Amino acid sequence: MTRLAVIGAGVMGETLIAGLLRAGWEPGQITASDRHAPRLAEMENRHHIHTADTAQACADADTVVIVVKPQDSGEVLPVVGAAIRPGTLVVSLCAGLSTGQIEAAMPEGTAVVRVMPNTPAQVDEGMAAISAGSSATAENLQHVTDLMSAVGKVVTVPEKYQDAVTAISGSGPAYLFFVVEAMIDAGVMLGLPRDISTTLVVQTMYGSAKLLADSGEHPTVLRERVTSPGGTTAAALRELEDHRVKAAFMTAMEAARDRSRALASS
Repeated sequence: MTRLAVIGAGVMGETLIAGLLRAGWEPGQITASDRHAPRLAEMENRHHIHTADTAQACADADTVVIVVKPQDSGEVLPVVGAAIRPGTLVVSLCAGLSTGQIEAAMPEGTAVVRVMPNTPAQVDEGMAAISAGSSATAENLQHVTDLMSAVGKVVTVPEKYQDAVTAISGSGPAYLFFVVEAMIDAGVMLGLPRDISTTLVVQTMYGSAKLLADSGEHPTVLRERVTSPGGTTAAALRELEDHRVKAAFMTAMEAARDRSRALASS
């Protein structure tokens, strides 16, 4: 029976734990660790999992998932490295940390897999990109794919792409929420009550995403089907083009990628 330690019981740590339990894992297979004791008590009461300090959680596990902020990793990684048993798989959901940085704190030969998740995992619609460290095997990657599939979709990418992944799917929900916010405010400006505008925009975003996913059509094709010559949509899209919205998105994502690189090297 797989025994999993989740080091860091914040939002993403709990998201993964809850998803695994919904997917059929037994609470007894999972141990959570967090530096805040009240948070661990909350996790025990809500999910009926085990809790322990970091060293004990790692010593009893065959897979350790580290879900802490990058600035806390310097404190956490040495504890994990000193406590894990030979053959333990270490999975990092720490933004910006390379597999090499994690391997340096682990016993030689430790298998490490890096994961970039995103927040829609909270509703089992996450997008995770995983990358193998120098000692990780295909079996290790499959195990991590199975873990993250409990909360969404998973792709395997070379680690050199992780900064781009961070810019696209890691930060991506914020871009879409920003667009939704702007559309809702525009609806209010046009005279709609805010609750009506919110319902219209949120369902339009949700339905459009589902249509894009289910139809298999290229987004350009779907956009053109909505855009009648000389119509309202064409008038709106011309304004977006005049304001260089597509170029702004590309520039924004380049900035996110560059910031991800800077964090990794700091």
